[in-house]
This record gives sequence, C-alpha cells and structure tokens, in this order.
Amino acid sequence: MNKKEIFIYGICIIFSLIMGILSNDIVIGGLILLTGLLNGYLAGEGKRSNYILGFINYILMAYVSFKNHLYGMTIFYTCIFAPLQIKGFLEWNKTLDEERNVLVREFTLKNSIIITISCVLGSFVLGYLLNLIPNQQLSWLDASSNCINLCGIILMILRFKEAWWVWLTNNIIDLMIWIILTVYGGEGAIMMLMVSIGYLLLNIYGIVKWNKKAKESDY
Repeated sequence: MNKKEIFIYGICIIFSLIMGILSNDIVIGGLILLTGLLNGYLAGEGKRSNYILGFINYILMAYVSFKNHLYGMTIFYTCIFAPLQIKGFLEWNKTLDEERNVLVREFTLKNSIIITISCVLGSFVLGYLLNLIPNQQLSWLDASSNCINLCGIILMILRFKEAWWVWLTNNIIDLMIWIILTVYGGEGAIMMLMVSIGYLLLNIYGIVKWNKKAKESDY
C-alpha cells in the first residue's frame, strides 16, 4: 500500500465516521458510505478488490432500500448486483497487467445505441411492474436507476471505459431519489444521499482514469 492509498483510505474512513455520527447512522449508513467510496476508488484504479467491497455495499443498500419501500432496488441489489460482484472479481482476474491492474477496453457507436435502447425499454417494463407492488415508492426512478446501474455493472465486468458514463447517468437519478426521500424523512436517506454525492465525484474520477488507461491498453 503506497502513500496515496493510505491517504485516500484514511480520508474515506474519517469522512464516513463523521457523516455517520452527524446522521445518527454510524453502523449501517457509515459502512455503506465507506464501502461505496472505497469501491468506487478501487474500481477507478482498475483494482479487482473493488468487487469485494461492492458485494458488501450492495447487501447493505438492499437493506436500506427495503426499509424505504424501494422494492425494485431491493431485488436488484440482492439478486443481481451482489452476485455480479463475484462474477466481476473472477472475470477481472483473467485480464490483469503486470501491476495487477485490469486492462481497459472501449466500444463503438453500435454498442452505445444498443445500451441506450436496452436501458430505456428495461426502465419502462420494470417501472410498470413496480407500479403493481403495494407501497412501492418512486417506481419510474427506481426502475431507471436499476436498469442503468445493471448496464454499468455489466460494462464494468467486461472492462469497457464507457461504464463510467453509464454510472454517471445513474448517479444523477440516484441523487434525485435520495434527495426526495431525505426531504420526506426516509430511513437512512441522508446517508444514502451522501453515498450518491460521493459516487458523483468518483464517477468523474473514473472517467478520467479509464480514458487514460484505454489509451495505454492494447484493447
């Protein structure tokens, strides 16, 4: 572990503790914020260890989502996103460079069109289904967030740099969801809002890092 990593880990831990204390949610909320920040940072660096923290983060977020009646997020986090972290860890292990960092790829306009259409159609279908669930909150935002996030995770597993742009779009939707729930006093909503803000910064960091990595990669 170099000095840069020690500094970043320390900042993330201190920030998570402070926000946990201020929001009176130091256990679940603090762990969500910490694992989320470190997961995003390690992913940006191309380290496969990000998937270990990602698995923990999604399980914890599933719990908070369930408490806030976001059943779409609960199902996706538990049954899809968390298991995909295991898949990602195994896949990245096959494509590491000499420094144990992942090799980055980039795709064409055709890939972009396919991803966009898939996200839009998936969001409409899932949104309709979520509307059928009693007490479901923010069905269309919930559906859009999950579909876009799923595309981002799959692209990340496949090592496409465009995953960060997909996640940036998802991050904006997540911010809308947790701002609304924070205003209405949703359980754990303040900490989830902090996580979303942290992810916004990490998404920008990931875009810059992976654009640089793509130029250095042979893919």
